[in-house]
Amino acid sequence: MKREEGRRYCLPPNVAFACPDRPSLRKESTMLDLSPRPGDLEPIETASRDELSAVQFERLKWTLRHAYENVPHYRAKFAAAGVHPDDLKTLADLGKFPFTTKQDLRDTYPFGMFAVPQSQVLRVHASSGTTGRPTVVGYSKADIDMWADVMARSMRAAGARPGMKVHVSYGYGLFTGGLGAHYGAERLGCTVIPVSGGMTERQVQLMRDFQPDVIMVTPSYMLALLDEFRRIKVDARTCSLKVGMFGAEPWTNAMRHEIEEAFDMHAIDVYGLSEVIGPGVANECVETKDGLHVWEDHFYPEIIDPVTGAVLPDGEFGELVFTSLTKEAMPIIRYRTRDLSRLLPGTARSMRRMEKVSGRSDDMIILRGVNVFPSQIEEQILKCSGLAPHYVIELGREGRLDTMSVLVEARPEATDAAVRATQAKELMHHVKAVVGVSVRVNVVDPNSIERSIGKAKRVLDMRPRE
Repeated sequence: MKREEGRRYCLPPNVAFACPDRPSLRKESTMLDLSPRPGDLEPIETASRDELSAVQFERLKWTLRHAYENVPHYRAKFAAAGVHPDDLKTLADLGKFPFTTKQDLRDTYPFGMFAVPQSQVLRVHASSGTTGRPTVVGYSKADIDMWADVMARSMRAAGARPGMKVHVSYGYGLFTGGLGAHYGAERLGCTVIPVSGGMTERQVQLMRDFQPDVIMVTPSYMLALLDEFRRIKVDARTCSLKVGMFGAEPWTNAMRHEIEEAFDMHAIDVYGLSEVIGPGVANECVETKDGLHVWEDHFYPEIIDPVTGAVLPDGEFGELVFTSLTKEAMPIIRYRTRDLSRLLPGTARSMRRMEKVSGRSDDMIILRGVNVFPSQIEEQILKCSGLAPHYVIELGREGRLDTMSVLVEARPEATDAAVRATQAKELMHHVKAVVGVSVRVNVVDPNSIERSIGKAKRVLDMRPRE
């Protein structure tokens, strides 16, 4: 990532996060009050910071020693950095230890990061490997149980309750989303409807037939399901859903508002990544929707400057780094997620919150010296009443200058060419005024941009390779 010398890496302009003082994004409707009842929460969720820090310190000491003694790659990295597990005297000492990156997992492919014998690995997951070797993660029985526990905790925080029906539209298989959601729902005592991804028409039919209370899916695919409701001329607000748990890709508060308005349900953010555990690392609480509480008894968060690697204090914007505290099969030490956020004090729970991820440091576009994130473009699109939240950003080059074009769908009611031209001008104005770059806008017909059943691909870089 590039930045000007001496210039502090800072929050991109106009990236809105969940916040209790944003009443325009807090929908008034018939959505149920799903706040927890007395006795619902685990004691650790309301423990004091001193109690939580004591738990973290003991678990962190165990994790560092477990990784050092059982993973040769970590032992070598610690030695190269001149540190030993015994050097951890306080939680702040974690900053002395080296980072783990995706490249470490690729260099040790497939099982070089495992800390237990193969016979104790009950399951293996992996990334798609579209940009190189896939990253492989392993789980012991205790890891599977812990994962189910934190996912059940996440679902309860989102408003799910035992006995509810949960429609899982995350993909099953090597991707962690489907099985993570599945095991968590079962652990909470819910009825699981394991639909997986794809077959949009059938998904909507099953939603109408089975009457689920909760759906777990990527936010971009939820919009594809909304398109299907509209195609069959059924008001999505009449469906049975009370809660949607959305993760696997960054999404804005404007997108939350769009989904909540369309379905008359709570739209809740869930965060995770396979290298740390899968979904269930952090989750929003339905009663506040003010950022995702990190389950700090299992995952220790840090924020670092993405350029220098320096640890930043709570409240500063930067890159999320996680260290596992209880993983057996594959402990992870200071894993650089590339996700951009900041840490804030707890509200609904005593554990710290991370703000909604605004983007990834490796997804940031530098256009004529201006840092641009896809989420910033999305937020401006959703200010335009005639534009739908289906879009693609195309990067090109004319002469020596990079260009950006936004292809965005018109809403079905915006059929007039003059209306579309007005909407295109409005979006160009918003992007220039708020983000600070000039873009071209092409408003296309509804349903003409390819829908994704997994993570949405928002940026097409067609610039010539240098």
